[in-house]
Amino acid sequence: MVAARDHNQCFTPEEYFIWEEKQLDRHELIGGRVYAMSGGTKNHSAIAINVLLLLRGHLRGGPCQVFNSDVKVNILDTANYTYPDLSVTCDDRDRSHPLYITYPCLIVEVLSDSTEGYDRGKKFENYRRNPNLVDYVLVSSNEVAVDCYHRNASGDWVILSYRRGDRVVLGSIDLTVEIEQIYDEVSFESLES
Repeated sequence: MVAARDHNQCFTPEEYFIWEEKQLDRHELIGGRVYAMSGGTKNHSAIAINVLLLLRGHLRGGPCQVFNSDVKVNILDTANYTYPDLSVTCDDRDRSHPLYITYPCLIVEVLSDSTEGYDRGKKFENYRRNPNLVDYVLVSSNEVAVDCYHRNASGDWVILSYRRGDRVVLGSIDLTVEIEQIYDEVSFESLES
């Protein structure tokens, strides 16, 4: 989740890595500028954990790795670095750097009111430049709703929208899950008060 520009200085990636290591909060690097990451809600956290556990259980023992929001994604062919909520890579080239990956096949963002426009717009525009990315998954934290932007065999992006009772298909890692598993122990009651 990106909050707002946090610093006026322009950074190279190397300067950014050194600077961020000394910060208490995480920051994304976009166009040489750093942006502070905002905090999330209990629903946001529970949903991210549920999806992480589903992905980890499915990928265990295979060539792919799943990462939480502590690992950056380098936007391919740029000096931009973001923190998606979850990312999966099956590319051996991503084993070479301890701070980030560059070739994810799957990225998951849990939406909040303040970041939904950015996640659906500019952030996805940047991510989809990467030919390795197959699934970009946006999970609502306000209702049972998942939108999966999926790159099909001809290279076109299609939107698959899932709601209560649906099975969510993640073609990039050959996984299908009941949408209710993503929302296990998530309550929307406090949102209505």
